[in-house]
Amino acid sequence: MLNERWVFYEDAQPQTVAEGVVRRVLAYSKDVMCVENTFQKGAVGSLHHHPHTQITYVVSGVFEFEIDGEKKTVKAGDTLLKTDGVEHGCVCVEAGVLLDIFSPMREDFVG
Repeated sequence: MLNERWVFYEDAQPQTVAEGVVRRVLAYSKDVMCVENTFQKGAVGSLHHHPHTQITYVVSGVFEFEIDGEKKTVKAGDTLLKTDGVEHGCVCVEAGVLLDIFSPMREDFVG
């Protein structure tokens, strides 16, 4: 779907990426990528880092996030900034959806 002008939700293939976590890669170009992650209660986004800037928008649910060793609880409407190489992860406290924007795109998500 690289550079697709219109990406319809039903065409975005769900991928189980961890127990209780489903990813859908939405619209993207080489410069920016939009990804939806749906979490079941108790699911974990393991601590990790990558060479991309990432903004996460909490669409729904409640999550305990750790960014660079600092933990905070976030809920619908909150946003988080994770700059290049910063370690981060989360635990889903209440089932929900996260919308991630990456710059540049995550080639590992579509390879």
